[in-house]
Amino acid sequence: MASLFDGSNIKLDVLKKRAFNYRWAEVPEGAIPLTAADPDYPAAPEIQEAMMDYVKDGCFSYTPKLGYPEFAESISRGLKARKGEDIDPELILPIDSAARGMYIIAETGLRPGDEMIVFDPVDFLFRESCLAAGGKVVLFPAVLKDGHIDLSELESYITPRTKMIGLCNPHNPYGVLYRPEDLEHIMALCEKYDLYIMNDEIWSDIVFPEEKYLSIYSLGNERCKRVMSVFGFSKSFGIAGLRVGCVYTTNPELFEGIVENSDVMSTAGGVASISQIAGMACMDKCYYWVDEFLVHLKKNRDYAVDRLNQMPLIKAYRPHATYLLYVDVRAFGMKSVEFTDYMQEKVKLALVSGGEKFFGPGSEGYIRICFATSHEILEEGLNRLEKGIHMLIEEKNLV
Repeated sequence: MASLFDGSNIKLDVLKKRAFNYRWAEVPEGAIPLTAADPDYPAAPEIQEAMMDYVKDGCFSYTPKLGYPEFAESISRGLKARKGEDIDPELILPIDSAARGMYIIAETGLRPGDEMIVFDPVDFLFRESCLAAGGKVVLFPAVLKDGHIDLSELESYITPRTKMIGLCNPHNPYGVLYRPEDLEHIMALCEKYDLYIMNDEIWSDIVFPEEKYLSIYSLGNERCKRVMSVFGFSKSFGIAGLRVGCVYTTNPELFEGIVENSDVMSTAGGVASISQIAGMACMDKCYYWVDEFLVHLKKNRDYAVDRLNQMPLIKAYRPHATYLLYVDVRAFGMKSVEFTDYMQEKVKLALVSGGEKFFGPGSEGYIRICFATSHEILEEGLNRLEKGIHMLIEEKNLV
């Protein structure tokens, strides 16, 4: 039986029409996009079947304002089985994407002028959700030390106006996991200064087998009453276009605020019925697909990291988690976006640039590569990158 992740299963003709957000539908013909964190593979068949079964009845009525109770129960079971998190289904709010969930958390925990500590680098949605709530972003330089983010100076960034710390676990773009002592340190600071935690666990299913994922909830639900978490289905199950995720907490009072700020009670907010059906199929039937995906991703990761680190003037980190590579290109003396623009123009390879726009100023001089594709497409993309690097070296007379 052919693997779900054979290259022949990728439908490039479909992706070129439907895969947006810097991907196949947005790049010039002939270009390869190793860009946004979105798999090239079709979703698991059980997801497709569940959606088709739902559509057959032809009834698309309003859903309960807090989402289908059975969906929240499905999420609760999945969080417990996969991560050991014991979350009451009544404190889980299905929402239209984890990204939307981050905005809701910021609205719940921040008031205009409040400060939120945002790691630099980290996904731009931490910054943007804070700003949307009227908060002030305080960037904490997240420097790697011995393969982990160095938190030793974190306390010095806390001021009387600090109200929240952003925690991206696993971290995007580094792909590193937080250790028990890291989580304890962050929690202890939040307890000392009475801070909330915006906890983004959207990558928590994509952890490689030599590592073990540890959630902030490993510190105990009582201590986590200051934590508001987001989880989603796009990275693990490839259903970004269905816009479905959830926000959850162990604190009933915070949950009331989350519901209020989500606008679900007025029906202005919420998640589509069919997206909830897909989400239930993900959690109840499709973790086998994620596990097989991880086997494929590990092969791609190891191939790509080894290959990249043999190329001149660049260095790639080997991630513990995610299907993203964070690559140092500072030796070329170019802005990140200049490097990625060069690769797209000269060798038809689309990459994500570091810098302020996506990850913060601390990522300037780096690029990010997504490897959630076939080995064949990844290999061709890296061939093009290597060709572009040699062209740059020749043009710039670099040794």
